[in-house]
Amino acid sequence: MEIAWQVLIGAGLGLVAVWLVLIVALLLAGRRYERPGLGEMLRLLPDLLRLLRRLAADAGLPRGVRVRLWLLLAYLAVPIDLIPDFIPVVGYADDAIIVALALRSVARRAGPQALHRHWPGSPAGLAAVLRAAGIRS
Repeated sequence: MEIAWQVLIGAGLGLVAVWLVLIVALLLAGRRYERPGLGEMLRLLPDLLRLLRRLAADAGLPRGVRVRLWLLLAYLAVPIDLIPDFIPVVGYADDAIIVALALRSVARRAGPQALHRHWPGSPAGLAAVLRAAGIRS
C-alpha cells in the first residue's frame, strides 16, 4: 500500500513540475514576441482547422510537411493528450503550443505563402496565426 502512495505522490509532483515548466515557457514566449491572446486564437479555431486540413491535402507541398500536418490533425482528434484538458490553463495550452510549433515548421519548410494561399478567414485572422507561429508578415 505504501508503494502505491509513493507512486501517486510522485506522479502528482511530476504533473505539477510539468505544469510549472509550461507556464514559465508561456510567460517567456509572451514577453519575447507579441502573441495573440488565447481568446483570439479560440475565435480563429474553425479557420485554423480548415487551414490545417487544406495544407495537409495540398499535393504541392513536400511529403514530410503533409505527414506532419496529418499527424497533428490526428493528435488533435484523439482525446488522449500530453496534458489532460481538465487541468486549468496548461491542459489547452499544450495543444496551442503544439499547433504553433507545427505551423512554424510548415511555414519554414513550405513557406508562408502556403499559409496565405490556403487561409479561409480574414486577413486579421491570418496575421494572428502568423504571429502565433512566429512568422513576421
